[in-house]
Amino acid sequence: MNQTTSGAPFMLYSEEKPVSDWTEADLSHWDEKILRVAEDLGLDWHPIDYEIIDYQEMLGAMAYVGLPTHYRHWSYGKEYERTHTLYNMGQTGLPYEMIINSNPSIAYLMRENGLYIHLLTMAHCVGHSDFFKNNRMFADTNPNNIIDSFKSAAKYVRRLIEDPSIGIENVEKILDAAHAIKYQVPRYPGITYRTHEELMEIEKNKMLVDPAYKSNLEKIPLEPEYNLLRFIAEHSKHLKEWERNLLLIVEESSQYFMPQAFTKVMNEGWACTIHYKIINELNLPDRLHLPFIKLHNQVVRPHLGQINPYHLGFKLFEHLIETKGFEEAKTIREVHNDITFLRFYLTPEFMQDMNYFSYSFKKDKKSITIDDISDDGGWELVRDEMIKNTGLGRLPIVYVDEIEKNGTLSLVHEHDGRDLDIKYASRVHNYIKDLWGDEVRFVSIVENEIWEF
Repeated sequence: MNQTTSGAPFMLYSEEKPVSDWTEADLSHWDEKILRVAEDLGLDWHPIDYEIIDYQEMLGAMAYVGLPTHYRHWSYGKEYERTHTLYNMGQTGLPYEMIINSNPSIAYLMRENGLYIHLLTMAHCVGHSDFFKNNRMFADTNPNNIIDSFKSAAKYVRRLIEDPSIGIENVEKILDAAHAIKYQVPRYPGITYRTHEELMEIEKNKMLVDPAYKSNLEKIPLEPEYNLLRFIAEHSKHLKEWERNLLLIVEESSQYFMPQAFTKVMNEGWACTIHYKIINELNLPDRLHLPFIKLHNQVVRPHLGQINPYHLGFKLFEHLIETKGFEEAKTIREVHNDITFLRFYLTPEFMQDMNYFSYSFKKDKKSITIDDISDDGGWELVRDEMIKNTGLGRLPIVYVDEIEKNGTLSLVHEHDGRDLDIKYASRVHNYIKDLWGDEVRFVSIVENEIWEF
């Protein structure tokens, strides 16, 4: 099974064009009721500010990953045109909503949608905001100040573009290179970047405490460094100040979105669980409840050939609530990410009930082979394959090994089952050379064999 996911704010998509049948007073009325039910459930969320926009504005917000204040880059325009074209060709539906991890949370509702859709999405947004506020992966995302931070970054990029001595081509050259390695940053919370000077002090203290402890204090970095963007920004001798600042802007953005990529199944599953619980407590009239049920089923249905995070997350949280209770489910939503969530709670019984299996394409790419099914002998293999295909599970990890004496930057891909795409890796290698300004040695270690680019 396969799945792709990004760090974009969370969205739902509609497959129809409902008729608008609401006023802002209606939304306020139902929002109060939704929040009262959420309080009764013991949820803890950031206040939510809703903005009502049309579908063109929604597509623009999607292109800028929910942040109209984001810095300018051609990739966002490309994403807008792609989504807009797909919608006009009938290949994708209209988005229901989008919510940003901030305090207060900012959520967009699309003007063209009907009341029953807005009720589902407002309840869904409460679930997301509760997840943002309580899940440990989001502890360092700085929701109180993130909007201002993105605004400042956007102003800075705009000022560079308008500077005649720099201009848009030079800015985009640096941003293109930075975007190529934007996921090569720490992927879990609590991993603090430490400067070389800080690491030196730590190593010296270790040697004072333990005379037998040996450390090469001339080596940079003193230990493998996984924050490639920040390391290049701080150690490249050829970058100008504004170029370093651009790398740090991209790095901050990547760190902000990383938790979303690693909790997609949990986050969407929890939001679906919450919207389902809330709406069923509202005693909606049939004219609203029946379309809600249809819409909910559309959202959480399985997808052919890929993992639907809404389906997997909702079904698993539903199972956990039935077997462990809602309070235990709230604790689970606090402490796990998708990898640990699936590893702990995808039991053989659950997977058999859901008929999960793994497959691969035959050489002709026109037919498939069932590799494993969720029986006693295969459920773990299927589970592990599902884990690989969540979030950034298939994205290889590259770390900085050292700066060699001649100035060469030595990078290592330590093979852990995640292969490099050779063509892509070669292009990225060139981007890194442009940023570093000297030679870059890039090796992949596969079963103790060293492959060098």
